[in-house]
Amino acid sequence: MGACMTGKTKVTKNMTVVGKNKLLVIMLVIGALGALATGKHLYTIEQFNRAVTTNGQVNNNDFKFEAKFASANQLATSGRYQDASQLFGQLMGMKATKSQISAVQYNLGNIFLTRGLLVNHNGDAVKDEAEYLITQAKMAYQQSLRLDSNHIDAKYNLDRVLRLLPENSIAKDEQDKLGIVMGSIPSGLP
Repeated sequence: MGACMTGKTKVTKNMTVVGKNKLLVIMLVIGALGALATGKHLYTIEQFNRAVTTNGQVNNNDFKFEAKFASANQLATSGRYQDASQLFGQLMGMKATKSQISAVQYNLGNIFLTRGLLVNHNGDAVKDEAEYLITQAKMAYQQSLRLDSNHIDAKYNLDRVLRLLPENSIAKDEQDKLGIVMGSIPSGLP
């Protein structure tokens, strides 16, 4: 009355179980290797962080970019914008990922923006200097976003910079120099 399992069905079931077990073992080995690689990476990051916080010196060439980036960031934080800009500029020539260069551009934008906001004297020359610095910040943020379009902070700061800049400031300056500002007449019409 019950169904009798044939030898062929039993062999097929055993092969299926063996195949599944092999797949599970392979996945387990891959997972273990991934965990080891991640652990090693986290360990090297911890070594770098410990070296930076204890004596500020990192001797390992594997961290050359990161060490310079950290140094430049520290200079910017302490208000040494010129030195930080030079160090960030050096990073632009180093071998790095798009994400790293995007971070460099973002930090350069922050330096330009901060310097532009710190200009607080009266006069056209100072106004031009502040506008120039903020325009440089805008270009740095745009470059950062070209390299990493998901950089949220760069998007936010670019929006802020665009609100600070007068509309068409470059086009207006060009027209003023040429003497072709004609009120409300659109350019390009006869």
